[in-house]
Amino acid sequence: MRTTPQAGASAPEQDRLAAGIAAFLSFCRVEKGLSPNSLAAYQRDLRDFGASRGPAAGLPGLDAVRGYLDVLTHQGASASTVARRLSALRNFFGFLVAEGHLDTDPTAALTAPKAWRSLPKYLNREEIERLLEAPDGSTAAGLRDRAMLQVLYATGLRVSELCHLRCGDLDMAMGVLRTVGKGSKHRLVPAGRTALRAVEGYLEAGRPKLLKGRTSPYLFVSARGGPLTRQGFWKLLVGHGRTAGIFRGLTPHVLRHSFATHLLEGGADLRSVQTMLGHADIGTTQIYTHVARQRLRETVDRYHPRA
Repeated sequence: MRTTPQAGASAPEQDRLAAGIAAFLSFCRVEKGLSPNSLAAYQRDLRDFGASRGPAAGLPGLDAVRGYLDVLTHQGASASTVARRLSALRNFFGFLVAEGHLDTDPTAALTAPKAWRSLPKYLNREEIERLLEAPDGSTAAGLRDRAMLQVLYATGLRVSELCHLRCGDLDMAMGVLRTVGKGSKHRLVPAGRTALRAVEGYLEAGRPKLLKGRTSPYLFVSARGGPLTRQGFWKLLVGHGRTAGIFRGLTPHVLRHSFATHLLEGGADLRSVQTMLGHADIGTTQIYTHVARQRLRETVDRYHPRA
């Protein structure tokens, strides 16, 4: 049963705002099925907005929302940050209007600031090879790390999808894995032979040593036997990056960007890349065509005698 703020309640107006935020988050979790990461982002943005209102400030109108966004801008927030906060508020106030707690949406008249869309950072093929060879294959953790890096680059998974893979999600015979992405959407992604061999080596000689007789449904486990966390993988990735001579800006998403960029450079069609990445909108995938074009331009400028 959905929890909503009671109309005409005698609680202070600030309590009505807090109750509305709690009800919206419950709605997103139960009825929209948003991921924990998306819920956490909504929670941070809306609670920051609530804290900016002060005690007993009441449900906000247009001036209050515009003032909040202006303060963010004056504090140096980027256009993309302001746009994200406005998007969270739009969803929140749309919920309140639909539930009958507001007559009008105070964000309806506001426009998001235009944000320059930066091209995603990716690794070239030489850097990828160095990174994939960085883990020490003589240790259980090294076999796990090498398998994770291979799978990440071979499939373009998000790091949360990688860490939540279960043993049953990987079909070694078919060479595909099943994952659950944003919006609880299931998809099948092919995995290359090299990645599958790395996983086989980890399953044979690495995972049993990490589990030490314990059981776990998760494919990639920590030394304590639990699933490796996003933060844990990020930390080990940075360490392997240093070993490979990659010191700046290395994140799990860089491998996802590298996967998509190298596929398009190799001639893959955009729709296939969209499906493998799990993008709902092909416009999100199209940014990688800009990367490929920029790479082509750089090649022409460097090697053509009359560039």
